[in-house]
Amino acid sequence: METPDNAENAETRDEAETPAEHTGIAAQDWAAASAEPQYRAAVVDLLGALAYGELAAFERLAEDAKLAPTLADKAELAKMASAEFHHFEQLRNRLTAIDEDPTAAMEPFAKALDDFHRQTAPSDWLEGLVKAYVGDSIASDFYREVAVRLDSDTRGLVLSVLDDTGHGNFAVEKVRAAIDADPRVGGRLALWARRLMGEALSQAQRVVAERDALSTMLVGGVADGFDLAEVGRMFSRITEAHTKRMAALGLAA
Repeated sequence: METPDNAENAETRDEAETPAEHTGIAAQDWAAASAEPQYRAAVVDLLGALAYGELAAFERLAEDAKLAPTLADKAELAKMASAEFHHFEQLRNRLTAIDEDPTAAMEPFAKALDDFHRQTAPSDWLEGLVKAYVGDSIASDFYREVAVRLDSDTRGLVLSVLDDTGHGNFAVEKVRAAIDADPRVGGRLALWARRLMGEALSQAQRVVAERDALSTMLVGGVADGFDLAEVGRMFSRITEAHTKRMAALGLAA
């Protein structure tokens, strides 16, 4: 999902994604890069996690539509849910194309994501909007961190499924309007967003720690080994981006 702060950094991303900047596996295509078994395993993990995340996002948005206060809001969320399902289909098709079972690839990540959604079930429409905005954006930041280390074919797919579904701007507009109408709403939603951030980071760290091939790729590529300091820096960048999103919502981080 593209969000307002993502858009501000579009130029920086474009520069980082030019072919001249890529080295190692990131300069290769899938055919060449997948000859390394550990890299292939990491990509299957990544696509499986992202696919299940998109499927869960589709389900969540469909549920959130039931809480929408107007028919127009309901229709908007339904459109976004459809976009998330299309992203899921792209990832599922890619896994099939590289001779991997999509269900088997998603399975290791289902419990962590299901636990996160169960522990952070919104109590109303506004909490649902904040959850989608904060949670989806944290996930997008995480996958963008990973994307710079991927082969060109996989990188293109990952970035395409992170394209704008419109939810970011929609959530900001609705949440800001609610706070303007009743400033007391801001305090409650700020606490909720902080809880979401903590839960999301906890689940992401657990997933990375449990999947060796994925964690190795995250922190420097297949050959460089596990660097705990780099993992810390990555999550620090994600936290900084979250602070900017909170400001966009009109909430204190």
